[in-house]
Amino acid sequence: MEVPEIEKQIGINLYSTDTRGLGGQLRQEIEDFIVKEITNREEGQEGKYLILELTKRDWDTHHLTRTLARILQVSQKRISVAGTKDKRALTTQKISIFDTDASEIEKIHLKDIELKVLGRSRKSVELGDLWGNDFTITVRDIENSTEETEALLKKTNDEILAQGGVPNFFGIQRFGSVRPVTHLVGKAIVEGNFEKAALLYIAEPFPDEPEETRAARQLVKETLDFKEGLKTYPLRLGHERAMMNHLIANPGDYSGAFRVLPQNLYRMFVHGYQSYMYNMILCRRIEAGIPLNQAFEGDIVCFRNEAGFPDSSKTEKVTSETVNAMNRLIKRGRAFITAPLPGFNTEFASGTPGEIESEVIKEVGVSLEGFNVEEFPEMSSKGTRREVLLHVEPKFEVGEDELNSGKSKAVLEFMLPKGSYATTVLREYMKVDPLQMS
Repeated sequence: MEVPEIEKQIGINLYSTDTRGLGGQLRQEIEDFIVKEITNREEGQEGKYLILELTKRDWDTHHLTRTLARILQVSQKRISVAGTKDKRALTTQKISIFDTDASEIEKIHLKDIELKVLGRSRKSVELGDLWGNDFTITVRDIENSTEETEALLKKTNDEILAQGGVPNFFGIQRFGSVRPVTHLVGKAIVEGNFEKAALLYIAEPFPDEPEETRAARQLVKETLDFKEGLKTYPLRLGHERAMMNHLIANPGDYSGAFRVLPQNLYRMFVHGYQSYMYNMILCRRIEAGIPLNQAFEGDIVCFRNEAGFPDSSKTEKVTSETVNAMNRLIKRGRAFITAPLPGFNTEFASGTPGEIESEVIKEVGVSLEGFNVEEFPEMSSKGTRREVLLHVEPKFEVGEDELNSGKSKAVLEFMLPKGSYATTVLREYMKVDPLQMS
């Protein structure tokens, strides 16, 4: 089945299952997307950090931390989370607040927010302080009867189980759902062309944007008139406006324009380009008929952590002497095949898997040395590796869709390691445009 054009733009050109798609829609109600963090932390009763369990409904994580900081009259930097959760969802996760008493939490009365004090710690909650997430997701507005929906779900499930899971692609969120430009900006940065990178981010129009936004971007793209851009760009495009303000005050300082952005945003550009190449490598492996759950000589595998999830910090290259033993570990869920997120110091596979990796890097035409960004060292990336297969065994229930008369719905439950996308699993069942899943 043909994948949507927008997915081809981010390096994904196939589905791993052959079934017809369910279609349908996500997030028609907030409770249709439920996420619960699987923590790797245990809290005590001592330390400078107050640890809370946060349950939020239809709240953006960054907006919420700003709001909490204002209510508590503290710096937003004192509040930290292990992962940014979806806005249009019901999510549960841990947060920490530095040097705050538990009694202060009683001041907080926000709609659709619940905070539960768990204890204290000498260590803040930081990005990555989680094993993964549990998902309960409802797909609505499915045209098939409940019987057809159930049969189709079972067929897709059987294919997924037979191949050991689904390809661990980076989803559209990594690149920008409406405007997938992140990896293009990243490529220009790695090539050392900050002018091109800045103009791509500020001024490259995309078809799914509102018409007035497209027109404003096109004007700046053609004229480089940033003063006129500030008059026409919607206020919600705060990052682009901040960059244009910098360029008006500092003409030609394109790398400096990126420094006005939050660190978590400017680091995403290079990471986005790495993710694009990773997606391409994964597709090439599948197209070459090389399984994602069977190691070949030259592959690089990682091993599971104490929670049973892949830990890419521990890797080993597969040799002719170890290939059989490694495949036994893979079969038992103790080892996992990886592919590269290329950087200036990445470990690459050899043999056939290595040829695929080299082919993609040669095709995109970028020097790996460019990932060492001398003009903006904070953007540099030495690279890493990532498991190629999401080992999921979704459970599902099917019923009548009470919101859409005559339609059916499906509720899927599954668990994923951190850094993986629920929509990567759902795309194999739904086979729709990613915007229907956002």
